Amino acid sequence: MTSQNMTSLKQITLVYAATLATFVAIDAVWLTQVAIHQFTIALGDMLRPVPDVGAVVAFYLVYTAGLVYLAVRPSILEGSVAGAAVKGAVLGLTAYATFDLTNLAVLKGWTPGLAALDIAWGTVLTAVSAAIGCWIGLRFRS
Repeated sequence: MTSQNMTSLKQITLVYAATLATFVAIDAVWLTQVAIHQFTIALGDMLRPVPDVGAVVAFYLVYTAGLVYLAVRPSILEGSVAGAAVKGAVLGLTAYATFDLTNLAVLKGWTPGLAALDIAWGTVLTAVSAAIGCWIGLRFRS
């Protein structure tokens, strides 16, 4: 894939898969080791005993598609892993702030601390995932 032309299905699929795998793997560690405790304290019985797998899968697939379209692909075309990280951070901040600040506005158990923690996490996670997806895309050009 040249930096000028990243349009083949094979190229986009590779970048999408790398970005998705990065995002899911890192997020899984965070969710199971840190976030679940924080969410349980704040939300208690509001949490499902088992997450809705369909919703989880849909989130990861849709969010990664947006991340690749808005941050990773443009940064591959620019040849900039740092650009991907910055674009990813902006997307993560915007998306996670939308979720967390809306929850803070309407849910009794959602706390400012939980919102800040989740927004920070989403910003970092999205930046790192975009950078790695871009790096993979730049390394596996054809």
